[in-house]
Amino acid sequence: MMILAVMMVMTISATAMSYNVAKNEALFLSDKMAYELNLTAAQYEAVYEINLDYLMSLNGQGDVFGTWWNRRNTDLRYVLNTWQFDKYVGLAYFYRPVTLKSGGWTFAVYNHYKRGHFYNPHPKEFVTYKGGNNRRDARFYADRHVQKPAVSHPSSQQVKPDGRHNDRLAYNTGHTNGGHFARR
Repeated sequence: MMILAVMMVMTISATAMSYNVAKNEALFLSDKMAYELNLTAAQYEAVYEINLDYLMSLNGQGDVFGTWWNRRNTDLRYVLNTWQFDKYVGLAYFYRPVTLKSGGWTFAVYNHYKRGHFYNPHPKEFVTYKGGNNRRDARFYADRHVQKPAVSHPSSQQVKPDGRHNDRLAYNTGHTNGGHFARR
């Protein structure tokens, strides 16, 4: 019986995502969300934290769309405005970003974006945030005042041929880092 319990713990922990993997995947996912959802700098920071918390909470297939996925969606509802959240829900590679296949994590966002290509600088929290806001308080993001763009969809903005808007994060005007960050 004891051996079976040890084997179950090993299997569960073997599927957990490491901190460094979660951190880098949360960065890539958040960067693309910032690009497509026209996030403010404050929203980008919060979305990165939320995505990192979610990815660090995954221990197996049952967690992918379980309690932590629901918490992620609740937190994002507090951080995004109505049109951003509606668009987020409509984009499966953001709404259901990860699956466990053949014992490894796969991320749907890579079907739409080139690996290693970033539109924005790393959020400030990338270096310091170690996760855990989702475990401390169910109202952490509800009580946080995150600057959001206008409530209505920015339909009056110029739209590129690929359907994306030409606006940028407030602090990302022309920033490049050795070609690492792409301009829109």
